[in-house]
Amino acid sequence: MSRRTTWVLGAVVVAALLAVWVNSARQDRGLSGASDSIDTAEPSLLNQAMARVQDTARSQLPASPSGLQTNSLTPARLDEVKPMLGQAEARLIGIYQLISQGRHRDALVLADQLVKDHPNFQLAHLVHGDLLSLQARPVRQLGDVPDTKALAASQQLSTLREESRRRLLALTERPPAGSIPTQFLTLAPQSRHAIAIDASRSRLYLFENLNPARSSPGDNRQPNLKLVGDFYMSVGLSGIEKAVEGDKRTPLGVYYITSTLNPADLPDLYGVGALPINYPNPLDVQRGKTGSGIWLHGTPSDQFVRAPQASDGCVVLSNPDLERLLRTVQIRTTPVVIAPELQWVQPDALSQDLAQFEGVLEAWRRSRSEGNLAELKGFYSSRFSNQGRDLAQWWPRVENELRSTGPRQLAIKDLSVLRWNDTDDTRVVTFGEVAAGQNRGVTKRQYWIRENDRWTIFFEGNIG
Repeated sequence: MSRRTTWVLGAVVVAALLAVWVNSARQDRGLSGASDSIDTAEPSLLNQAMARVQDTARSQLPASPSGLQTNSLTPARLDEVKPMLGQAEARLIGIYQLISQGRHRDALVLADQLVKDHPNFQLAHLVHGDLLSLQARPVRQLGDVPDTKALAASQQLSTLREESRRRLLALTERPPAGSIPTQFLTLAPQSRHAIAIDASRSRLYLFENLNPARSSPGDNRQPNLKLVGDFYMSVGLSGIEKAVEGDKRTPLGVYYITSTLNPADLPDLYGVGALPINYPNPLDVQRGKTGSGIWLHGTPSDQFVRAPQASDGCVVLSNPDLERLLRTVQIRTTPVVIAPELQWVQPDALSQDLAQFEGVLEAWRRSRSEGNLAELKGFYSSRFSNQGRDLAQWWPRVENELRSTGPRQLAIKDLSVLRWNDTDDTRVVTFGEVAAGQNRGVTKRQYWIRENDRWTIFFEGNIG
């Protein structure tokens, strides 16, 4: 893409972004008429648009069905959000704030540095250009780009407008303080971080797990997650709900990061590195889904970000944001939830669901401890599968193991339970199984499904 085309696209993107902000302010305040037009010479278009942002209704609007809260874009609100955003995105917001305060020269200094640091950041280039123009004259139209130039790149502009809309939603619709996605019923301390992806909003949320080690059975397992990162990201060219190899869709479900890939061994397409996830997981396999090679990865060297739907099925972040993930997350213990739309709740809203499932898991543990094979087998689904073996082929291994060890008290330690609800109600359960008198055991992962009002296991295996 040429520099001129990049300038044109960036111009319309920022215009669209600020226009949406202005329109939002109008709706909140009930404004209408000629006095609300942003197509005026004094003050500048950029300055006036940002003034509207500051004047957005102060009263909090009702929560959306997702559990997010719609908030006014006050300086205090933006200052709360910026530390969680990607660095470049946060720096651009800082420039907007200076513009809204009339500090154009200070904003220009920051914009100049931003485009030097990120020469492919289209939005930053546009704002930088308008700030330069403001030194000489008012800006009537962001970028002052002729309509004929904009029409020549209509497809790219449509994509960038959608990117702008989703970035705006990330600022105006925020998770309430202390809230978490409903998939995280409980996380063991070994999962030091967790990732949740909202495909509808093109956002990846990074959490720090603050739960301490659980020392006794009565300790509270309620999740305690702190939101520490909130990044723009892209999904598959054909959207979500991956089903078959090559469909260019991003899978939905509960996954775990399995490894890290060295960027020196990867083509430039993947940017500064990659974090593969375990697609297809056992639920995907049950459903006959195919494909592989689903990663969280960066962008090519000639791009800053990609369109909301642009990959072959992977989750794509800017290189600086991926670098932050690479510095933060651990392989094998970091869960990655990919949802069409996340639902946010306070942790105590999940307590009843967790308690009910823990009762079932405790019954399974008791049957296994007692070596009661008949009762234990009742916990396993007729749909059970492990590496191509059905229950009839897999069960003799369980019988041989329990007969060789005999009854023995087993403890479940470091429990993680993640919920996935779509056409089925499933649980992804990871825990340490430790025999009495031993300090170490095995780490198991089970997939449970609710069938005919009963919880049964359709996959079980040891993990490293």
